[in-house]
Amino acid sequence: MFLQDKDSGTLVEILDIEALFSPLENAVSGQIQSGEDEQTPESFAKEDLIFPSGESLPLCWLDANYKRAQSA
Repeated sequence: MFLQDKDSGTLVEILDIEALFSPLENAVSGQIQSGEDEQTPESFAKEDLIFPSGESLPLCWLDANYKRAQSA
């Protein structure tokens, strides 16, 4: 799956999909997609990533208490 860095607009290939879906994880392992050479995996804060379309990540991927916040 590819996401985009909010600040730079760079595409990031997400290597750990389970961590991306888990609201208990604040960061995810990924590789920047730049040029033909494969980049070294690094950690990306999920709050700094968006979908390539510009949409934010779902709140249920970011906040373990999202249901409590919606009902308040």
